[in-house]
Amino acid sequence: MWSPCFVLVFALVAASSFTYVHVLEFCQSTHHGCNSDSRDNKGSKSKLSHHTVKSRWNMSVSNLIQDLDQFRVSCKKLIEAFPIDEVDGNFARSVKHCIFSKSNPTPLKDPLRLAATSKDVIEGILDLDVAVTQSDDFLHFASGGRLPLGSVPLAHRYGGHQFGYWAGQLGDGRAHSLGQYTNRKGEVWELQLKGSGKTPYSRSGDGRAVIRSSVREFLCSEAMHFLGVPTTRAASLVVSDEPVIRDQFYNGNMKTERGAVVLRLAKSWFRIGSLEILAQSGEIELLRKLLNFVIDEHFSSINSDDPDKYLVFYSTVVNETAHLIAQWMSVGFAHGVCNTDNFSLLSITIDYGPFGFMESYNPNFVPNTSDDEGRYSIGAQANFGLVNLEKLLMALGPVLSKKQHEEAKMILKGYVDIYQMRIHQLFKAKLGLLGEEEEDGYLIAFLLKMMEDTKSDFTMVFRQLSEVPAQQLHKRNFTQMWAFENLSSHKLFSDWLSKYLLRLSRQQNNSDLDRQLRMKNVNPRYVLRNWMAESAISKAEMNDFSEVELLYHILSFPFVTQETAEEAGYAARPPLWAKRLKVSCSS
Repeated sequence: MWSPCFVLVFALVAASSFTYVHVLEFCQSTHHGCNSDSRDNKGSKSKLSHHTVKSRWNMSVSNLIQDLDQFRVSCKKLIEAFPIDEVDGNFARSVKHCIFSKSNPTPLKDPLRLAATSKDVIEGILDLDVAVTQSDDFLHFASGGRLPLGSVPLAHRYGGHQFGYWAGQLGDGRAHSLGQYTNRKGEVWELQLKGSGKTPYSRSGDGRAVIRSSVREFLCSEAMHFLGVPTTRAASLVVSDEPVIRDQFYNGNMKTERGAVVLRLAKSWFRIGSLEILAQSGEIELLRKLLNFVIDEHFSSINSDDPDKYLVFYSTVVNETAHLIAQWMSVGFAHGVCNTDNFSLLSITIDYGPFGFMESYNPNFVPNTSDDEGRYSIGAQANFGLVNLEKLLMALGPVLSKKQHEEAKMILKGYVDIYQMRIHQLFKAKLGLLGEEEEDGYLIAFLLKMMEDTKSDFTMVFRQLSEVPAQQLHKRNFTQMWAFENLSSHKLFSDWLSKYLLRLSRQQNNSDLDRQLRMKNVNPRYVLRNWMAESAISKAEMNDFSEVELLYHILSFPFVTQETAEEAGYAARPPLWAKRLKVSCSS
C-alpha cells in the first residue's frame, strides 16, 4: 500500500519544483467549463441529455445569412489600434515596431473540395445558413480565394520560447486573419485561415498546411469544445490537389502531400509570445498599447483606470492557465508543444499540432515524436504552464513597478495550489464523489497508480466506472468492460474498490443512478484518439471524407453513447496498429 503522502499531483505531474504559497480565488464548480472569470463563456455546454442534444442541430434558419455577399467582417479596430508594418509584400523579413503586417492569402489551386464543416460554428457563431457552404463562393472564401466584405488580411507578429530557448521572431507563417465578425448574439470572433500561403513570417516555409494536419486541427478543436475545454473553433476544411512537399518525420524522406486550409475562429489570437517579442525588442510603448487593448477587449472585469491593471491581468491569466491545464489533464489531452507562442493570453487551447489523447494511463506519455527528450509529456504540462507564466512575467517586467513585480511573483507562486485544487475537483467529479473527505485525494491517486501499473485505458476506465451499477461493482462482475477488466487485474484493486464503495455509501440523498448520470456527464465515451484521426486522414487523402464527417458528429456528443460510434469501434479496445502511429511537428 502506498503512503497517504502519495498525493494526486504526483500521479499527474512531476511537481517537485513547485513552491506552495497561497491560493488565488478558484472556481468551486466541477463543470469542465468552470473558470473564475466567465468573460468569454469558454466552456462548452455539451453535457446534455440525449433528448436535448438532438435538438442542437434543429436551429431556425429564418435569421441566418443566405448569401455570402451579405456576410461582413471588420478589421477597423485592429488596424486603428496598432501601427501596421510599413513594408508591403509576403516575402520573409525581420519586422519591427508593429503588431500586424498586411498580407494577402495565396488561394489554394483548383480543384477544391469541401472536406468538412462545423454546423455548430457555421450557424451558431457565423450566422450563416449551412446551405451556403455548398456554394463555390464559400469554397473560395474558406480557402483564401475570396475575401469577405470588409476584410483587410493581416498576419500577426509574435515571438516565443520554443523547447526552452528564445526563438526570436516567429509570427503567423501560414495564417491570415480575415477580420472580426460580430454575430447576432453580440459575440466578436476573429476569423483566420490556416494554410493560406506565405506571409512576412514564413521564414523558409511555403505557407501551406497538408491534409493530415488540417484534418487533425479541424476535428480536435471541435472535439475539445464539446468536451467543455476552452479552445479555438473550426468552421471548415477545404482540400486541394495542390502538391505540398513535406518531410513528415524529419528523416530526409521527402513526400509529396496535398494542401488544405482550415477556417478557424477565436475571440483573440494573441498569445504570450505576442507580448514577449515587444519586450525583447524594447518596444515598450507598443507593449503597453497591446496590453491595454487586450485588457479592454477581453478582460472586462478589469478597470482600465486601475493602476494595478497589469497585475490583475497577470493574476487572471495565472488562474485561468492553471484551470485550462487541469481540464486538459482531466480528459487525457497532451498538447505536444507547450511553447510560449502556443499559449493563449485568453487561456484557450490554440494551435493543434502533434497532440494526442492518452490511451494507456502514463504520466510520461509524449504524443510528439519530434520531442526526443520527452520535454512536453502529459505529466509535465502543468510544470510548463508555470514556466510559460514565468516568461509572461518577464515580458510584463517593463510595465510593472518594483512593488508590482514582487506581488506578481507571489501570484505566480500560487499557481500550483490553484492547479492542485482544480485537478482535485475535476477528478472527484470523474469518480462521482460529493462533498469533501480527507482521503479523497488518496483515493484518486491510488486509482491512477493502478491504472499506470496495469496500463489501463484512461478514458474508458472512468467511463466504464460511470456506467456500471454499484451492485455490479460489489459482485466484481466486469465482463464486457475491457478497460475495467484490465484494471481489476491489479493486486490491490479489491482494496481500492472497497474504499471507493465505502466512500460512495456515505453520500446521503444520492442514488446510484444519480451517481452514474453525474459521472457520465463528465467522463466522455469518445475522444479523438490518434488511430481514429489516422483512419479518417487515410480516407480523406483519397477524397473520401465520410469518416471526417462521422467523427465530427460523434465527437460533438462525446458523453452520449451512439450506435454508429459503437459500430465503428470508437469505444472498443484500440487496434494493435494504433501503437505504431507517430505524429510530429511537420504539418
